[in-house]
Amino acid sequence: MAITAFSFLTRLMFVLVVIGVANAQLSPNFYSSTCPNLLSIIRTAVNSAVSSDSRMGASLLRLHFHDCFVNGCDASVLLDDTANFTGEKTAGPNANSLRGFDVIDTIKTQVEQACPGIVSCADILAVAARDGVVALNGPSWAVALGRRDSTTASLSAANSQIPGPGLNLNALITSFSNKGFNARELVALSGSHTIGQARCTTFRNRIYNEANINASFATTVQANCPRSGGDNTLSPLDNVSPTVFNVDYFRNLISLRGLLHSDQQLFNNGSTDAQVRAYSTNSAAFFNDFANAMVKMSNLSPLLGTNGQVRRNCRRTN
Repeated sequence: MAITAFSFLTRLMFVLVVIGVANAQLSPNFYSSTCPNLLSIIRTAVNSAVSSDSRMGASLLRLHFHDCFVNGCDASVLLDDTANFTGEKTAGPNANSLRGFDVIDTIKTQVEQACPGIVSCADILAVAARDGVVALNGPSWAVALGRRDSTTASLSAANSQIPGPGLNLNALITSFSNKGFNARELVALSGSHTIGQARCTTFRNRIYNEANINASFATTVQANCPRSGGDNTLSPLDNVSPTVFNVDYFRNLISLRGLLHSDQQLFNNGSTDAQVRAYSTNSAAFFNDFANAMVKMSNLSPLLGTNGQVRRNCRRTN
């Protein structure tokens, strides 16, 4: 009878585990018992990084975005190339552009010391993106956790799925719609360009060849971005307050001071003009919509349960 009871309990536990894996979902409390200091470790590291380099807040946010838009939030963007593997770092939208990998490495090292083998790189990236925004006076949001890390990446998907700076409004709407976002969420997420900088090569055509641009703004930016050469010279996406997360980005669009072609497309006598105007005078609405859209983005196709792995080193698979 004891053996039978034991067998029954063993089978029951197995069924419960299978059910638990099948119903795995993200939760803000996922690491509450297994890594209780996780959030404070990440926050401290991000605050330190941003205080040393204010641009880092935008860089961490962009890392998360470029991860999630390519086959979901699975930390695939962090994988280095190897002799037998090509990752996403050399994709057009990422090469010579993405940064913050060293900050994620630092956080991962500290987290592994505190609770080895427990926390995924994908979760670290999601929390670091939030904390980078908060460090620059932006909104906060609850990050649900429990993602696992991919064991592969896709160079082709990174080249095709990340919306580029030259897209027009219809293409932007389609790109975001493909990921489940509506036009309002597109505008809210684009507001992330209230922080960070862009390379000359991404906006050269706009400042020299486009008509829907403030002339004095164009002249000012041209001083940092010649017609040829200097491709990697940087200019702030928001030239008013580039290290503060606020609504100046939208005000810039209304005055035709959007740096990227794709930015100004949001305010160019099109269907999103009204939303840009609304955010430009209502930071509370923008913050709320941005936070909600970030929660939605961080939930794009996560690996859950027994899928994927928890990488010990974010740059390579176990």
